[in-house]
Amino acid sequence: MTTAGRRRLEPDERREQILACAERLFGEHPYAAVSTTELAREAGVARGLINHYFGTKRDLYLEVVRRLVTIPRFAVDRLPEGPLEVRVAAAVDWFLDGVSRNSKAWLAATGGWDSDVEQILAGADETAADRVLEATGLAADANELRAMVRAYGGMAKAACREWLVRGELTRRQVRVMLSTTLLALIHDAAPRLRDDGPPLP
Repeated sequence: MTTAGRRRLEPDERREQILACAERLFGEHPYAAVSTTELAREAGVARGLINHYFGTKRDLYLEVVRRLVTIPRFAVDRLPEGPLEVRVAAAVDWFLDGVSRNSKAWLAATGGWDSDVEQILAGADETAADRVLEATGLAADANELRAMVRAYGGMAKAACREWLVRGELTRRQVRVMLSTTLLALIHDAAPRLRDDGPPLP
């Protein structure tokens, strides 16, 4: 029987509730300072439910990292129809909205402090390359284009740190930089990356 004021959630809803609380706590405090007991209390669940859904605290943290840094499939599916410039601007806005919404947790997650986190970040970079190549119509099987997009992803993370941590760039400036750079890579750099591509002027 549920207690007064607490509604019984479906398993997926309960799992999302735990993840949302974990994102906030891991964003506000170092990993070692967050206990499973605190996670359970903040999520309003028994500690055993965290173990049931995620295993250990570390497993939960790695799932938070994976969710924060991995671009989901629907992000590409929901891009508007229209010219490439419109789609790129929408994609950059989607990325910046997510970073802004979870800025503390995103900054902590992308810091990468052990091999498991680094592995998740590397996998997220590959997924991001897939999504960008698909969204922009570039050849997904071209290694040099994938490398170009991964390098762009590194610049995007650095730009967000300039915005969120250093305060040297505004969100608008980051948006302009990421949108125009990606368009320049697609229109100008990508055709020249191939060995048989047009030479530099």
